Amino acid sequence: MEIPLLISSADDTVSITVQQRVSAAPGDAFRVIAPIDLPSVFHRTGPFPGVRSVANRTEAWDHAGPTRNPQFDDGSQVDEQLTEYTEGSSFAYQLTGFTNVLSRLAAGVRGEWNFNPDGDGTLIRWTYEFKPLPGRRWILAGPFVPLWRRYMAAALARCVLAVEAEERSGSRVLSA
Repeated sequence: MEIPLLISSADDTVSITVQQRVSAAPGDAFRVIAPIDLPSVFHRTGPFPGVRSVANRTEAWDHAGPTRNPQFDDGSQVDEQLTEYTEGSSFAYQLTGFTNVLSRLAAGVRGEWNFNPDGDGTLIRWTYEFKPLPGRRWILAGPFVPLWRRYMAAALARCVLAVEAEERSGSRVLSA
């Protein structure tokens, strides 16, 4: 199934990346984060809403193609589609159809998570790439960046806590 991609090489996007290290192996961190419960990690931060629930899941979030609608605690929502999935190392998705203020700033977003070996653990790198609407790039590239980076860093920190809790519980599947 060919998924039409939101962003092409010709687009002038705004990228924001956060990263954090964990002691878990890349495959173990991936197995916790890829299917993570969105409301457990996306909480209201600054002006940005948290995820209250997820509606309309089409299938398991374990291959390219599935869609869902994260519902935010301010009553807005977004359409999300998993566009890439490489077991144990990375996944990517696109967000379109925002019903909040982002609908006036961006045509959509491409999110990408990478899980890279880092000594005995993993470097988790998460990038959000915004496709600005005409005339809106300056807002996304300027005052928006530090606010959104804080939102991402807080969510990533909660993801890392979930990975570490899974490691401590001993219920994880050991990577080869």
